[in-house]
Amino acid sequence: MADNLFTVEIITPDRIFYHGEASMVEFNTVEGEIGILKDHIPLTTVLAPGIVTISEENESKKAVVHAGFAEVLGDKVTLLAEIAEWPDEIDLDRAKRAEERARERLSKRSADLDVTRAELALKKALVRQDVLV
Repeated sequence: MADNLFTVEIITPDRIFYHGEASMVEFNTVEGEIGILKDHIPLTTVLAPGIVTISEENESKKAVVHAGFAEVLGDKVTLLAEIAEWPDEIDLDRAKRAEERARERLSKRSADLDVTRAELALKKALVRQDVLV
């Protein structure tokens, strides 16, 4: 095993989505995109919907996470996500329909529209599509 590897876990309410060793993990926070290497300074941050890239010793894996928290310690990164999905778990047609619904709600801007919720739904739909490209 290489000296630059550290433990990465992605945990959802339903399952331990991922547990393994990586040389780097990249993900989105509410402050922007971040890349973590072994021995990173300790950090706790809020996840934003986006693609997580896990660089293992011999390959990279991509997944989608939708909101949650990240804890970074020197030798371990834990993502606690509301939802995490591998690309093969995503239904592209469903994601496109969700995008259309969110865009329609945002374009109409009715008085009772929860704009933040509609924008988040749009972001989730777009991220799901992005990971499949």
